[in-house]
Amino acid sequence: MPDTPHHDRVLIVDFGSQVTQLIARRVRESGVYCEIHPYDKVADMLEAFAPRAVILSGGPASAHEAESPQAPQAIFELGVPVLGICYGEMTMCAQLGGAVEGGHAREFGRAEIRIARETPLLEGLGDIGDEETVWMSHGDKITAIPPGFEVAATSEGSPFAVIADEGRRMYGVQFHPEVAHTPRGALLLRNFTHRIAGLSGDWTMASFRAESVARIREQVGDQKVICGLSGGVDSSVAAVLIHEAIGEQLTCVFVDTGLLRLNEAEQVVTMFRDHYNIPLVHVDASGLFLGELAGVSDPETKRKTIGRLFIDVFDKESAKIEGAAFLAQGTLYPDVIESVSARGGPSAVIKSHHNVGGLPDYMKLKLVEPLRELFKDEVRALGVELGLPPAFVGRHPFPGPGLAIRIPGEISPEKVAVLQKADAIYLDEIRKAGLYDSIWQAFAVLLPVKTVGVMGDARTYEDVLALRAVTSTDGMTADVFEFPWDVLTRAATRIVNEVRGVNRVVYDVTSKPPGTIEWE
Repeated sequence: MPDTPHHDRVLIVDFGSQVTQLIARRVRESGVYCEIHPYDKVADMLEAFAPRAVILSGGPASAHEAESPQAPQAIFELGVPVLGICYGEMTMCAQLGGAVEGGHAREFGRAEIRIARETPLLEGLGDIGDEETVWMSHGDKITAIPPGFEVAATSEGSPFAVIADEGRRMYGVQFHPEVAHTPRGALLLRNFTHRIAGLSGDWTMASFRAESVARIREQVGDQKVICGLSGGVDSSVAAVLIHEAIGEQLTCVFVDTGLLRLNEAEQVVTMFRDHYNIPLVHVDASGLFLGELAGVSDPETKRKTIGRLFIDVFDKESAKIEGAAFLAQGTLYPDVIESVSARGGPSAVIKSHHNVGGLPDYMKLKLVEPLRELFKDEVRALGVELGLPPAFVGRHPFPGPGLAIRIPGEISPEKVAVLQKADAIYLDEIRKAGLYDSIWQAFAVLLPVKTVGVMGDARTYEDVLALRAVTSTDGMTADVFEFPWDVLTRAATRIVNEVRGVNRVVYDVTSKPPGTIEWE
């Protein structure tokens, strides 16, 4: 648990909802520091954490069942505001004297709630009798609310869509205010944290930067730190933050796998060695990686091969740095949450192709993880605060194994070169059209498919390239980006003309529905 003594804290109790992280992001967007902790681990840390308010998340369980997860009773005795969301509202009702039943009509998707009474929780959302669009996702039904609660809003399927006990400052909502599908959900959450809990919203990237620098100096002292620099946003921001704290005590090791974007290795070296003057060891291991990957087609084998080689190269170079006691990593808060999540599920399997594995225990280095409290958008904001170029920190996400997962089937230096050039052209056209910042992620995939075509007066038999672009606010759900056809046409035409080996370009219109948790 990080030490944040100067900021009010909100505790989010996780009952396993797939969108619990969004609650934290919405709360933090209003300048309030919060953390997510599993329901079955909260009791042990409640006193030390000392929250100023508590939010109970949604979850897949049924509150009427005997073995269903519950919030520690101590939460309701803290005397701080409590907000239950979906399952959180149901377990609150069940634990405080209300009733929840199963077997009723399910309510999933968009719904309209009608405001029944005034409450600070719904301030600014409308007057009594007004309707508000929300996103429902529940199969059980509250049939009685606890003593002291009153109905604040209803929906066609939920007579207790919003409930409130103003005296004890306890509230429940049957819908999900944290998702984008509830248009003014962020306002509701802000009402809870600022109006009801009275929190100041003083958690900013400027304050985080100052506190992190002090914390790193205290942790590291006069010892040396090695940072595994991948060239991505996370490790780069971590490196610049740590360098601000301890200067020459930091050495970055940049392993060039040969699977990066076009010219990315040169850009990383120039920025960190020349612009920031950070000690940097640049290892060009592209020949090693591409040689070992020759003939490998299974995606999991690719990832494990890249991970093994990365560890070998990093270990060899780290051993040359005398006196190193710490290893810096760009671990983010979602990684921390998933490692202690209250729910099971496929996330570890789904995420495996994005990562290259951790470093072995035998390296005996203590960890410095200055970003482990932050979400991705917060890391970007910190990068701007630290002076990193906005164009760099705003880059689209890039997977740990690099282009290896964007070349289905066997990998070769020739295929990598084709994909690098095509991807660079695609992104160049997106930038020229002023669309880059409107897209959450855009990239090319070199498909293991060849097609016959005619170019000029000659028949060709070359590869098919797929282009993908999606929009998202959080990376947890995404939708296809609707390109202006002229932009897509220019990109496709340039790729076919300028990249030898590609004679057909297709656009992937796959969306990413709610419930999935990762994207390449």
